[in-house]
Amino acid sequence: MILARTIAAVAALAVTGALAAPFAYVSNEGSGTISVIDTATDTVVRTITAGEKPRGIATSRDGSRVFVTEQAANALVAYDTANGERAGTVPVGRSPEATYLSPDGRTLSVAVEENDQIALVDATALKLERAIPVKGKNPEHAVWSPDGKLLFASAEDADSVDVIDVARGAVVASLKVGLRPRGIGFTPDGSRAYVAAENAGLVNVIDVKEQKVIATIPVALRSNGVTMHPDGKRVFVSSGGAGTVQVIDTATNKIVASVEVGQRPWNMALTPDGSKLYVACGRSGTVAVVDTKEYKKLREIAVGKLPWGVAMGPAR
Repeated sequence: MILARTIAAVAALAVTGALAAPFAYVSNEGSGTISVIDTATDTVVRTITAGEKPRGIATSRDGSRVFVTEQAANALVAYDTANGERAGTVPVGRSPEATYLSPDGRTLSVAVEENDQIALVDATALKLERAIPVKGKNPEHAVWSPDGKLLFASAEDADSVDVIDVARGAVVASLKVGLRPRGIGFTPDGSRAYVAAENAGLVNVIDVKEQKVIATIPVALRSNGVTMHPDGKRVFVSSGGAGTVQVIDTATNKIVASVEVGQRPWNMALTPDGSKLYVACGRSGTVAVVDTKEYKKLREIAVGKLPWGVAMGPAR
């Protein structure tokens, strides 16, 4: 099956000169699996058996590895995407949540909930580099700024986002954003960050240089996932209580569209060209595919139980 997909991708490239569509990797915390979706056909082409309660998910730049946080193992685990086998395990602390690859592709950030710290892991050697304490309790996301110099860390049991200077390995500011901060997305130029505050029903707009909140945007119930479009003109916010994804125009900081997607939409990922958004809908057991030009749901793809996160990687 892998050989057939490789031959087909090479043939398509030779005929069209176009790169193969990426794969979307989905962590299913309820079934302990990773669903692999071919975004060209929007079908599940493989299921990788993972450990208990996989949540955070990221891929290597070349698509050869997929990384997931496995809460029962208190570890970040790497899987080989070619054969689905475990490539390595890195203990990171109690109850790891979201993981993100740095802009240079070298380091993974892992929010470690019960240790109140952000673990930094060498993505190639699969070794823990260091752990940075944060001020917010139960961190869930630690997202890199586009230049890789900062990490913004949100925490479930806090009303603030911690700003981490990566070189110093320390929190340099804590910004009040409202109850239960969740997802974070940066504009491509790194000038602003958008942070969802789930229990406040708000998205905060942060001036990164000044390190202050410059606007708040009311959104639907239980806002959590945040994904920035590659052009920086729109940011997508999932609202778990409303079953929708809202679209914010970054020029006006106004909601310009709302798309019904499924039950408890959570974390999301865009195709590299920004044309389609893939939304993990936990209670539906599906991933919703949204057309980002027409702002409409194209389809729902059945995956495992309780899908939590989505990450994009090159086809393998």
